[in-house]
Amino acid sequence: MAITEPMFLALTALAGEPQHGYGIVQEVERISGGRVQLKIGSLYGVLDRLAAQGLVALDREEIRQGRLRRYYRLTDEGAAALQDEAARLAANAE
Repeated sequence: MAITEPMFLALTALAGEPQHGYGIVQEVERISGGRVQLKIGSLYGVLDRLAAQGLVALDREEIRQGRLRRYYRLTDEGAAALQDEAARLAANAE
């Protein structure tokens, strides 16, 4: 399974705790040093692909200020894929 840069960054953003969509967008921007700025529409495409591969799952839904927020979390498979991809990138950097 190929993991694209946006997928890797989304997995990385979820490594610490479940996040809602906008939280993932902000975390991706932070961890990429502002280099990657996911749009919400792009993010949900990434999340759909990750969910289809079993790497992320819906954690919970909340209503905040009258709006539905969906929180996503890494699955065990997602955590393993993130670790494998990080190791692959580190090996390539050497």
